[in-house]
Amino acid sequence: MESELILHEGGCHCGKIKWRVKASRRVVAWSCNCTDCSMRGNVHFVVPSSDFELLDDSKDFITTYTFGTHTAKHTFCKVCGITSFYTPRSNPDGVAVTVKCVKSGTLDHVEVRSYDGQNWEKSHTETGIASFSKESS
Repeated sequence: MESELILHEGGCHCGKIKWRVKASRRVVAWSCNCTDCSMRGNVHFVVPSSDFELLDDSKDFITTYTFGTHTAKHTFCKVCGITSFYTPRSNPDGVAVTVKCVKSGTLDHVEVRSYDGQNWEKSHTETGIASFSKESS
């Protein structure tokens, strides 16, 4: 789904967390069945961390939850509790952006792929998800 990168804006429900992300109008998003994602119903796309920018004083309203390997950093708003982005275990060099937290009007197409978080290592190898946080050349 390669194409020109544009700026998307988004954030949490209460507006305390705001961000910009550089990504295509057409993205590949992941629906994961790990214990955390399945409870939250999260569907996210992954970008290199250099393509993600927190705005204003957003960092003051973020809290983080980790479990298991503690590689994933599940960030959410201290006020409203929404996870609008986080650092995934699959892509510790990137940012996972929650599709539903992107302001409407800039995403034209979202291809949703399944990630088997219950069989994490196998899915990580088979899906090629790690490549989604690499810088484009």
